[in-house]
Amino acid sequence: MLFPRIAVTILIGLLSTHLLRELIIRFGLRPPITSRNWWQLVVTIAAVILLFNLANSTVVEWMGLYDPANKVSMNTRFLFNLIFDSPLIIVWASIYFIWHYIELASQNEIQRIRLQTLVKELELKTIKSHINPHFIFNALNSIRALVDENPARARTAITELSNILRSSMQTEKSETISLEKELDIVKDYLALEQIRFEDRLTVEYDIEEETLDQPVPPMMLQTLVENAIKHGISQEKCGGLIRIVSDNRSDKHVLIVENTGKLSNSGIAAVQASNANYEKGQGFGIDSTLQRLQLMYGNKASFDIKNTDTHLVRAEISLPLTEIAVLR
Repeated sequence: MLFPRIAVTILIGLLSTHLLRELIIRFGLRPPITSRNWWQLVVTIAAVILLFNLANSTVVEWMGLYDPANKVSMNTRFLFNLIFDSPLIIVWASIYFIWHYIELASQNEIQRIRLQTLVKELELKTIKSHINPHFIFNALNSIRALVDENPARARTAITELSNILRSSMQTEKSETISLEKELDIVKDYLALEQIRFEDRLTVEYDIEEETLDQPVPPMMLQTLVENAIKHGISQEKCGGLIRIVSDNRSDKHVLIVENTGKLSNSGIAAVQASNANYEKGQGFGIDSTLQRLQLMYGNKASFDIKNTDTHLVRAEISLPLTEIAVLR
């Protein structure tokens, strides 16, 4: 009689747990459970346990699934089942709620990540929307200075500006672009500035060919170069040098912009404070660079700007290498 009784217990247990599941859904008792619903849940589980044991005892008595020599009363069998069979329902309910809590935690984590991603996208778009007007304003100032002085060069400058705007519009929707495309924008920009500065501006490039495919945030290098022109070269009576370096070092892609000039103490302090815990710095170029690196790479990227011993300001960005670069 043992195996038929086990089969009956399993069958009635399946029906009881299905009933418990329907009651949990009907009364809205799925996780998360509020303090007010806990008693309702306990009462529901207790009622199903009683029903399960009552049905189990009744069926066993009705089908005669017991040893006649050791027959006990219906009440005794019910109490016996209540003690030894009730844990089956409790274990099922525990597994059910643990599963749903894990699923709920996973859904919350997914929603949190999606929200963070949306916030980052909005912040990045906001930064980009400030970068382009900031750049265009400076470029138009350069062209305005040439209109009366040298109309032919002004026309050339307008052509250079249109090339830059065309390139920036094509890349504005991208989170990253290749360094090669970013350099095209930078070269057009520097060509525009060389019209204004003439022989007062010297440009040097030291670009490792293997870094040209590396993804970089669009307009980030151009913003640093523009910053170097505005706060460095334009402040020097004799002009100076801008040197752009791109190299792979260990597991990092390093971008360096060096320019003639001297960084103010307030600028250094702004970078130090921002690297520790982002706060608004002293210049748009520094602020936007730090913000975008933090949003896109977190602690995997870094930015530093400092004076060197050779009357140069050195801005250095360190980005994580992509798998393409590692394979090469």
